[in-house]
Amino acid sequence: MEANTIEPILDQAALDAACERLSEGAFLCVDTEFHRERTYWPELCLIQVSCEGYEVIVDPLSERLDLSPLLALIADESRVKVFHAARQDMEIFTRMLGAPPSPVFDTQIAAMALGLGDSVSYDNLIQRVLKRRLDKSSQFTDWKRRPLTDKQLSYALGDVTHLRDAYLSMKAQLEDSGRLSWIEDEMAALCDPALYNTEPRLAWQRLKLRKPQKDYAAVFASVAAWREQMAQDMDRPRRRILKDDAIQEIADQKPTSEQAFERLRAVPKGFIRSKYADGLQEAIHRALENVDDWAPDLPKRQQNAEMPAGAPEMLKVLLKAVSDEKSVVPRLIANAADIDKLARGETGNDIAAMQGWRFELFGRKARALLSGQLALSFQDGTVRLFEL
Repeated sequence: MEANTIEPILDQAALDAACERLSEGAFLCVDTEFHRERTYWPELCLIQVSCEGYEVIVDPLSERLDLSPLLALIADESRVKVFHAARQDMEIFTRMLGAPPSPVFDTQIAAMALGLGDSVSYDNLIQRVLKRRLDKSSQFTDWKRRPLTDKQLSYALGDVTHLRDAYLSMKAQLEDSGRLSWIEDEMAALCDPALYNTEPRLAWQRLKLRKPQKDYAAVFASVAAWREQMAQDMDRPRRRILKDDAIQEIADQKPTSEQAFERLRAVPKGFIRSKYADGLQEAIHRALENVDDWAPDLPKRQQNAEMPAGAPEMLKVLLKAVSDEKSVVPRLIANAADIDKLARGETGNDIAAMQGWRFELFGRKARALLSGQLALSFQDGTVRLFEL
């Protein structure tokens, strides 16, 4: 489709006709253009969708459109929705639908199982899978301004036409190599509603608790909830309300007066008297007066088993050797937490590397290495494995 023939859908009749055509496809490739630099909620500017032999751009800013038919297609569980780096698009549609669309196929995750890289960018993926170079000059344009230029529309539509071709190629490769099941858990995790839960009381989970004390944790959770609610109410990014480091310092110091706030380093001077601080002191007092109610239920710290010297390093070498041999991104097989647990001799069901295909690929060898039944050596710059 040439750039000068692209017309975004602006009226209901055109959208209804497009949805009828899209409903004939077994899958939908979906992308969005949105702004979020100055808001909490994404400002959706375009929706691009393609299926076999058909593609379309929908303008959600048109006052003549009811998006319900399109959203119904995206919510349809009989149809795979294909994204690249799906998280932010999924967040948008979860809010519009009330639940995450499913099932989904994320080409960024699929790339890990094909050895194409960890967190590979879209243009890099298209270049490697389809041998096409993309013009990304329109990537950071103003998608809210109307009318959109032919160049913007061509760029936007290309995101789902190239995505369609990449999906078909990658899916075929995964099926031929028997690796489609390797990414099922990661794809399913993208459809977990908890991933997109914006309930303020849960906002602390996006941050890192640095101390085990209950009063610290209570203030930490309460202030995080206050910031989340303020960000939502004012439709401002969280960092524009209060930065993460400031939440940490407030939880640590527990200031209860203006003078105490002025002594904090991570909180801007005069912040406590600004419009953004409305209710902050109440959030601190509330937490300190109801510590048990506000402190998150954290698992008790357990004494870790002694880690044999060199065990994590040996496991990482083994993991790299296995991932190189099979052309798989190491993180898809085992993460840092898995390596540490294995190095300590743990074998629980919570270690993904010891389950299913990961066990066959790496876990079995890891167990043999740690028990002295497998040895590593270097020959000509390559790691070699030897059974003992």
